[in-house]
Amino acid sequence: QVQLVESGGGLVQAGGSLRLSCAASGLTFRSYAMAWHRQAPGKERELVAGITSAGSTDYADSVNGRFTISRDNDKNTLYLQMNSLKPEDTAVYYCEAEQLIGDVEFDFWGQGTQVTVSS
Repeated sequence: QVQLVESGGGLVQAGGSLRLSCAASGLTFRSYAMAWHRQAPGKERELVAGITSAGSTDYADSVNGRFTISRDNDKNTLYLQMNSLKPEDTAVYYCEAEQLIGDVEFDFWGQGTQVTVSS
């Protein structure tokens, strides 16, 4: 059974930092592309950052230069270091694991962790 468990969310003042973690189990973590998404109240879920199985990264324009995505394949864990946080970063943050094998897509999501940035 695949499980993705996010942690590290909380309440922080604007300008502060948080580090999110996503612990994965039940899958070959190193073979999966991973990503962080977020959903703010009343808004659609959006992609924040992604990292391929080879370690290539990509970021939304809104977080580029402030957030860093990384992975530790030995610990089966995905991270999101968030610096210079802004109130508009307030959202539930979700991690996603995705792998395409032939025509079959394997796609798993965590339950999310709340990040609240106060002004």
